Amino acid sequence: MSVLTRDEAQTRAELLDVHHYTIDLDLTGGDETFESRTLIRFAARVDGTTFVELKPAELRSVTLDGHPLDPEALDGNRLTLPHLTAGEHELRVDARMRYSRTGEGMHRFTDPTDGETYVYTQLFLDDVQRVFAAFDQPDLKAVFELSVKAPQDWTVLANGITEHTDGVWKAAPTPLISTYLVAVAAGPWHSVRTEHRGLPFGLHCRRSLAPYLDADADELLDVTRACYDRYHEKFDEPYPFDSYDQAFVPEFNAGAMENPGLVTFRDEFVYRSAVTDTERQTRAMVIAHEMAHMWFGDLVTLKWWDDIWLNESFAEYMGYQTLTEATRFTDTWTDFGVTRKSWGYDADQRPSTHPVAPEAVDDTASALLNFDGISYAKGASALRQLVAWLGEKDFLAGINTHFARHKFANATLADFIDNLASATDRDVHAWADAWLRTTGVDTLTPRITPGEHGTCALTVDRAGSRPHRIAAGLYDRDLGDDGGQLVLRESLHLDVPQTDAHPIGKRPALLLLNDGDLTYAKVRFDPESFETVRKDLSGLPRPLTRAVVWNALRDAVRDGELAPGAYLETARAHLPLETDLAIVQGVLAFASAYIADRYLTPDERPAALATLSELCRDLIRRTEDGDNPGLRLIAVRHRIDVAAHPDTIAAWLADGTVPGGPELDPELRWRVLARLAVLGATDEAAIAAELERDPSATGQEGAARCRAALPDPESKARAWEAMFGSDDLSNYLFTATARGFWQPEQAELVREYVTRYYPDAVAVADRRGPAMAEAAGRWAFPAHAVDADHLHLGETCLHDGTPTPALRRKLVDQLDDLKRALRVQGARQT
Repeated sequence: MSVLTRDEAQTRAELLDVHHYTIDLDLTGGDETFESRTLIRFAARVDGTTFVELKPAELRSVTLDGHPLDPEALDGNRLTLPHLTAGEHELRVDARMRYSRTGEGMHRFTDPTDGETYVYTQLFLDDVQRVFAAFDQPDLKAVFELSVKAPQDWTVLANGITEHTDGVWKAAPTPLISTYLVAVAAGPWHSVRTEHRGLPFGLHCRRSLAPYLDADADELLDVTRACYDRYHEKFDEPYPFDSYDQAFVPEFNAGAMENPGLVTFRDEFVYRSAVTDTERQTRAMVIAHEMAHMWFGDLVTLKWWDDIWLNESFAEYMGYQTLTEATRFTDTWTDFGVTRKSWGYDADQRPSTHPVAPEAVDDTASALLNFDGISYAKGASALRQLVAWLGEKDFLAGINTHFARHKFANATLADFIDNLASATDRDVHAWADAWLRTTGVDTLTPRITPGEHGTCALTVDRAGSRPHRIAAGLYDRDLGDDGGQLVLRESLHLDVPQTDAHPIGKRPALLLLNDGDLTYAKVRFDPESFETVRKDLSGLPRPLTRAVVWNALRDAVRDGELAPGAYLETARAHLPLETDLAIVQGVLAFASAYIADRYLTPDERPAALATLSELCRDLIRRTEDGDNPGLRLIAVRHRIDVAAHPDTIAAWLADGTVPGGPELDPELRWRVLARLAVLGATDEAAIAAELERDPSATGQEGAARCRAALPDPESKARAWEAMFGSDDLSNYLFTATARGFWQPEQAELVREYVTRYYPDAVAVADRRGPAMAEAAGRWAFPAHAVDADHLHLGETCLHDGTPTPALRRKLVDQLDDLKRALRVQGARQT
């Protein structure tokens, strides 16, 4: 299959003006394929030759202006349209298409709970070709008019309002949108419908999830309405589509997709089990993020994939900011600082880093790789810094100019910067060059010099090249009865690089750069401040301040400047006193997945797990009064995950509850069983009994993970064969199996599979495509094997093998993380 290059897209866009698609789909023909008929009306500006894209199971017929073309002329995914004359044309394509089990194209899923079947499209980035014929590039926008024949008891959702007669559903024609934004979701959905400001709103999920959607419908709709209203206060352009449906769909690869009028979400957001308020906040942020895309991406769309940030960075920034302004979730930037910025920092320090706005993305395969922590978290951080530097008034004025000039059309970075510059006297072009065209993370280090009469001055040393507008927090110890508390003396607003040292009076107990987290940079501490952090971190008054400190400690561990054990000691001392759930979750996740599993040697790991187990026990004891169920849930989850002995958690499973709560819901029961499997304290009979108790899709995934985690050669061989020996596993069942397979406790048992991983991953990625390549590279990678032999195997694969672009990118990142883990271990041994 050929990928589309930037040059090809530019040539085709110069030739064609695409007007209208009429698409007829028939979903009644069986489990493997569906019928797809497409009529495309378009014009050629001059005489020329071009091509249309399609990935059919069978191409039955093609006619151009009533004249048949040879279906056998289809070359991979391209059908040449020869000898076009200037003027109007009609292309008709009749094909049979394959359903997907990988979350790409038209995904088909049968719910094991009740046997009901659902299908939905995911056409991003170039998967429209799996559903209907198209000129598949973002700057050939058109009107799309869909009709869908479906089983009688199904409901069909689409980008516009749908009506049906005798099983045929017709969707209202769309405004001008890009091919990758067309959406269909069909099945016996359970729906909750309402209206807001005259616009139809809908929530949809599988029937088996109906009680759980109903329980949260008010919260979901409240967030949706609040964000909708707030965006209409910010943006001059009104919401540009005729309805707003949100469908929670099974086995979805992303968090969500911004299809105009029909946003699709992974249906794990319909909670079957207890969740924390931070998890509810994350779901709300995704709702806000996808709604922001209705303007950033859907109304105004990037011209080519080098401007991904115009979609994702803006939606990310607007999602967090708008949720903070418009809902009860008023502390979202703490969660962003803990969970999203670390994603950006990590990605930006790998060999695969790229600018937020790269100069050129050569083709669609390369573009797909850039949907990462840089395009999302770093880009959103850059925008937050831009707002701090520019002011929100001018920022929004530039955005609204952008919408007005490019609505229902396409735009580039240059367009956006010009529109932003029209609203301010500041040099936005220079800012864009410094922030959007460069790679890497700047590091800011304070230098405190003594002056006269016990006073000091601050200079900020910068390793890097970007300008930063930051706050520096000066904290003194509270000498009152509460000892251990830190009090903000002053917040200095600084521009880095500085022209002169800044007087700060007496030396503070803690000087914290980037207090408030308004810029994107690693920060370091002066020695006195670092000692204060070690002793009094939990005494800092604001969660966002503590998040900046924890990020700095995380960075220092990863850079080999802070011993992993020192991080654990700090967590042991201060996390039991932490009140912010996002911080507790983030610190525990890093401490277990990175410090215990990678940065410490296998001999050191048991002591680290014991420390984390004691920490979780402290949190569980602290929450016995029931005042903080979210904190207790986090502690219980992690206590299960780090259990070195089965007795306690096996008793919880047998009793169906943790003493003092919570009761074990399905998520906790599968979590306990998975850990018992790792420890060799359960068996196939217990897994089968649990699956009979919970036969849902989530239960199927839980069983697959548990079976792959059983510590015997036969179980490992069966799991490996399921992942790599056949193509029967769906994307979610593959991921569940992979997550169970590798366990640090079982390193000797699975040693032979480390060698087998590379050729088998290359083969499965080649056979099954980018989504499965990403899963194989992310979840099936043997991250626990931190040794030089493993690194050599991986580097040999990159050098001598032929991994697909999606797998190569994941392997480059994983192997860089492996090198970092080896450096961290080596730094402690020298």
